[in-house]
Amino acid sequence: MKLKSLLAAATAVIAFASAAYAEGNVGIAMPTKSSARWIADGDNMVKELEKAGFGADLQYAEDDIPNQLAQIENMITKGVDVLVIAAIDGTTLSNALENAAASGIRVIAYDRLIRDSENVDYYATFDNFKVGVQQASSLVSGLEERFGDGPYNVELFGGSPDDNNAYFFYNGAMSVLQPLIDAGKVVIPSGQMGMDTVGTLRWDGAVAQARMDNLLSAYYTDQDVHGVLSPYDGLSIGILSSLKGVGYGSGDMKMPIVSGQDAEVQSVKSILAGEQYSTIFKDTRELARVTVGMVEALLNDTQPEINDTSTYDNGVKVIPSYLLEPVPVDASNWEEILIGSGYYTEDQIK
Repeated sequence: MKLKSLLAAATAVIAFASAAYAEGNVGIAMPTKSSARWIADGDNMVKELEKAGFGADLQYAEDDIPNQLAQIENMITKGVDVLVIAAIDGTTLSNALENAAASGIRVIAYDRLIRDSENVDYYATFDNFKVGVQQASSLVSGLEERFGDGPYNVELFGGSPDDNNAYFFYNGAMSVLQPLIDAGKVVIPSGQMGMDTVGTLRWDGAVAQARMDNLLSAYYTDQDVHGVLSPYDGLSIGILSSLKGVGYGSGDMKMPIVSGQDAEVQSVKSILAGEQYSTIFKDTRELARVTVGMVEALLNDTQPEINDTSTYDNGVKVIPSYLLEPVPVDASNWEEILIGSGYYTEDQIK
């Protein structure tokens, strides 16, 4: 009888452990591997989830919307308990999320807001308006440092119009630049302004490079460009290729001030080479930590930690959010911020 009791107890423990694991499976839908930033996000999420004892199903959709929808539907079918979604297009997921809700699956929007759905429980991101403010502030500092008192010829680039964050970045930047434009200190020779005009679909660096080529040939045959507002490092690299292609950064043609975001290795190297002027560091380790904290709370039927209940209205409701702090990085502080925090090693950069 004793042996039978022990076997029964052991079986119960195994069954309990299996049930607990089954109650801790998390589907992670990421947009693409074409950006180093999203690879880091995915890796950090899996690491943090596994450390917390949860199973993780990580999928990348390579910026293909039907692919991401199919991946999410497959996760729902497999019975994940929580979905963490960095949407390619934040307006295309309503039907999938209805299916998730019908299956009792909770949803966390990861860094990109999911719009037009009531079935979004929480949002983990950075203070995206502040990102734009920091980009424009850095741009203006660089312009003053390199080109004196102005006026400065500047061109504006926006992110992907299907990414809600792109509007926050742009609006944050314009809160700094618009008063300078109104005062005549910043001039936009092309006249191209507004996200409907300057947006860059899918955050595509080749698209940004082609647009910069067109701007240079149309508006800068007899004057210099002094600065470019770029919301993302992948666009910055394309913009810089265009500028270097017509001679900027060589001879007596000073390199324009070009901003960025995400502190990708290629752009940090570009900053050290005197090309890209600055970027915005968003520590994806912290974003993963916050998101996993939300997952744990949801699975334990407790309240996730949030710090914002007013900013992010997705068109149906305001999504309770946790906003992390972005950090501007340039040649003066990259080592302290990026190496000092352990985000990169010196060998990765140099």
